[in-house]
Amino acid sequence: MKTSRIAALLVTMAAGGAALSCGGASAAPLQFRQIEGKHHQTHKYTCSTGRIVQVTYWDAQNGQSFAVLPVKGTPMLFVNTESASGAKYQAGSYTWWTKGPRANLYDMTAGKNAPPLLSDCVTVIR
Repeated sequence: MKTSRIAALLVTMAAGGAALSCGGASAAPLQFRQIEGKHHQTHKYTCSTGRIVQVTYWDAQNGQSFAVLPVKGTPMLFVNTESASGAKYQAGSYTWWTKGPRANLYDMTAGKNAPPLLSDCVTVIR
């Protein structure tokens, strides 16, 4: 797949994903013309509950990183933030934190000691 603007895919997945999966119409896509995609990779994770989560990671030419993953059935766009260990992505109150092949999804509004929404997610080896 040739290099393309992140907007086309991310917005389709994040903003229009629900409409596309239901076959409904959606508004014109939001455009991020200043942020151009460098490359992307999609990974599947199997979590401790047996749930399989598909996550697409994007690297932009300006150095930013993004992840698109479903939260409670809705695709969300996560932005990479500073982390002392692993890669940490934020979307509103949600945190997707990866360390090597493992990842957890947290809801920061659930409280400091709340368990992750998804825990012990491990990359599925193809």
